[in-house]
Order: sequence, then structure tokens, then C-alpha cells
Amino acid sequence: MKAKEITIALVAAGVLSVGTANAFNWNASDWFHKKTGAAQADTPTTIAGSAMSSSQANTAQNTPSGTSATAPIGPITAPNYRAIVERYGSAVVGINTEAMHKTSMEDSDGASSDPFSQFFRGLPGMQGMPGFNGQGRMQPHDVPVRGQGSGFILSKDGLILTNAHVVNDADEVTVKLSDRREYKAKVLGSDKATDIAVLKIDANNLPVVSLGDTKQLGVGDYVLAIGSPFGFEQSATAGIVSAKSRSLPGDGYVPFIQTDVAVNPGNSGGPLFDASGNVVGINSQIYSQTGGYQGVSFAIPIEVALNVSNQIVKSGKVVHARLGVTIQELNQTLAESFKLKQPDGALVANIAPDSAAARAGLEPGDVILKYNDQIIKRSGDLPALVGIGKPGDKATLQVWRAGKAIELLATLDTAKDVAMNEDASPRNQNKGRLGVAVRPLTSDEIRQAGLPSGLVVEQVGGAAARAGIEAGDVIIAVNGANVKSVTQLQSLVAKENKQLALLIQRGDAKIFVPVNLG
Repeated sequence: MKAKEITIALVAAGVLSVGTANAFNWNASDWFHKKTGAAQADTPTTIAGSAMSSSQANTAQNTPSGTSATAPIGPITAPNYRAIVERYGSAVVGINTEAMHKTSMEDSDGASSDPFSQFFRGLPGMQGMPGFNGQGRMQPHDVPVRGQGSGFILSKDGLILTNAHVVNDADEVTVKLSDRREYKAKVLGSDKATDIAVLKIDANNLPVVSLGDTKQLGVGDYVLAIGSPFGFEQSATAGIVSAKSRSLPGDGYVPFIQTDVAVNPGNSGGPLFDASGNVVGINSQIYSQTGGYQGVSFAIPIEVALNVSNQIVKSGKVVHARLGVTIQELNQTLAESFKLKQPDGALVANIAPDSAAARAGLEPGDVILKYNDQIIKRSGDLPALVGIGKPGDKATLQVWRAGKAIELLATLDTAKDVAMNEDASPRNQNKGRLGVAVRPLTSDEIRQAGLPSGLVVEQVGGAAARAGIEAGDVIIAVNGANVKSVTQLQSLVAKENKQLALLIQRGDAKIFVPVNLG
């Protein structure tokens, strides 16, 4: 599973880190019908993954269409996991990688895994010996690093999908089939933004997986993972879909499928099957305090993976589209501040200069409700929709602004790394109802921050402190209106009875903070 440091609200629930397929450098040994039941008079009738008895089915069919009666939910019929493994398990592969890593002087000074290295560091007589420097300490040197992961075969002639983090920086990639044949693989391309890589092996008539459709996948549906956790090849684990369209920090282009399927280091890149045996995702990440599975895992939707793999096969590279907005999640308080009935949509916190969003007329404080007629329920829905587009595509945006819906048209740019060089210097006036003492930005601070105006928070208490406003924050706007003076801020606050949405800049980030005035 993919390794990264994550600090978000989930930390409060003990969610701290993500394990990785490349965390283990040992090689494990190879490890390697349907269920029938007694006939019953009341024969189950399978309906969309659940089962009703025939009497229940008759009751449902005889219920008048205009009544509110609900058919009882019968016992759930589990999918035939054994049949899925027997049919498609041979299309799942193990991936071993090797690379050379140059140790640093710090590594050589004590981080070595060789227990005897401690006895020789700095001893007289070691100077001038091969591998030691003038102080008798080991010189930096290359050491082999091995990693493991999983993948699955897309085409009979050897195209394989896996995670980018499984093969990134690898000098040599070996693919091991379920029949134990091994092939050296070529990495055709990889995309760190979506964590997808495409491999090619020189083979023919290979078994392949069947591809599914995540639009048909619902929360509560059965799913099955096959891979090589800890190097134990062809391991199958099962569970259900816990959530869809999960947005994770640093993975804006991927609306993850969350599951409770047990996945561990070595499962990275392996397939996630639905109950019909179709691949609906690529197992990629876990949340864990230990580095191992703790009940929450994430898979990349197969549509995202195929979009990337098709580009790699065609051109050897991947191009993502970019709208040029920084967005955040709405909560009920923010929604009420913007006069929305419910907290749906993506709240625009910042607009990149000379971006598609800027040219389309988007503004901080806008709430994007639809993207090309697709409803945005959560903020994480938007980056995934933009990411699967192509630069130059036209995008119709339904935007909520000043209490009403408007429509804007954007032409998408090419995504690239964008550095925001906005800064604010922390440095008194009466606090008032909001609970802040503020002063206007100086001309130098305005120039530094690249802001048209703003007020620096110097002291904070009351409602603002409860909302999380801090000294040093710069208040840019209130309920979408840019703030240029202390008097204007007081006036805007006086107009509201319940809550405000403050757009603030903190460090390099612009965020909306809901403030309950009480």
C-alpha cells in the first residue's frame, strides 16, 4: 500500500499513516462448485444481490403500486467467491522490484542493518581499507532495495496494470504469473497523480480479467481482492464497499472506493472484483496506525485507471486537465451562510491567476453545484471529474453565487505543478461582536501576499476563537464580499444574525471558516 504522511481531521480518530507495498524487502516462499444447500419448499428468488423467499416475492408482486408497503428484505446471498478466484485468479500477478539505493554518510554511521558494522566504525586500522574513509568510517555505498506488489493482466499479449508506487524508481521489474512463470517487465509509463502504472511483458495467450463499471457499484455491495500481501501470492480477501468517491489528501484526481477488504503491504496494484467477477478498482492505499490493515482500505476506480492506461499506451505519457481552483468541503454552517438549503457542492476558496476558472469568471465564495450536468455532492467529486477531462475540453459549471444559481463555461487548461506564493505577516482595534482585533494590510504586505486587500487578525476571542480563527490570519472576505476596511468588516458582521463565512488566508492557504455568532 502507498506510503505517505497524512494530517487531516481523521487524525482525531487515530488515523495516521499509510502502509506501502515496498515496505518489505524479504522474499516469501510460494504459498498457495458452488455451495449447495438442502432443497427447501420456500425456494429463494435472487434479486439484485439479495434473496427473497418465493412467498416474499409474491407478496411484493401483489402489493398495489400506489401503496407505501415495502417488500421485506430477505437473507443476503453471498457471491460465489470461489468461482471468481477460479476463473480470474490466474490473471492476477505478483510484481517484484529491485533498485540500488546509495546510503548516506548518516546511514553508514549507524543506520546500517549489519550488526557487525557497529564494531568496526572508527576503529584504528580501518583507515585506508576498502569501503572506509580516512576516519575509519564506512563510505556511502550502493545497497539493493527490493519491493513487492500485485497487478492484473489487461490483454492477452501482456499489458498489466498496477500502482505507480510499486514500480517507481525500480531498476528491474519482474512479473510472476499464477503458474509461477516469471517475466522481466518493461514499464511503459506511470502517473503519480493517479498512482497508475502500465507494464508490458513478452508473452501471448495470457488469461485476462473482465472489467466492470463503478457506476453500478453501491455502498454495501460485496467485493473481493486478490493479491500478494507480504509476498503470499494469490491471496483472496473479501468485504463490502464502505463508501464511494472518497477524497484523500494529495490524491485530488481519484474518487476512491473505500472498502473493509483486508489489504496489506504487497496488495498494492491488485484488482478489486465486484460480486460478478468484474474488476471495479485497483487496491492502492490503507489507513493504519501500524502499517498493516486496520479495517479501512481504498481502491482506484477502474475508469480512472483505464483513462490513464489508454493515454500511456497511446503516447507514453499522461496529461490531466486543470480548472485552477482551490476547493473545500461545505458543512451546514457554511451552507447556511451562503443561503444553501443543504451542504452540497464544492466551495471555491481560491482562484489561480490566469487559469481556466479565472477566465470563466469563477470567484472565491462560489459553490460549484454541477459539472457538465453531473451533480457535485461532495467537494471531492469535482477534482475527479476535471482530472478525467482533457486540456481544451469545455466544461459547463452550475454555480451558486449570492443566493442564486448561475451558469459559467470554462475551457480546461493543462495541469501542472502550481506554487502559490502568497504570504501574510502577523502583527489593534476594538474586537466587537465577531471577537477579533484587526488592522488593514500595509502596502508592502498587500504586494507580498498578492491580495487586493485584507485585514490582519492581531487578537482573537469569542465567536472567532471558537471557530478556529488565529492571530496572524488575514480576513479577505465575509460571505463572499471582499473586506477593505475595519468599518466595512463591522458593517458586514452587523448585518448577520446567525453565522458568517470568513475567507481567510493562513500561511500559503486560503480557506473558508464558518463562524457561529450565537
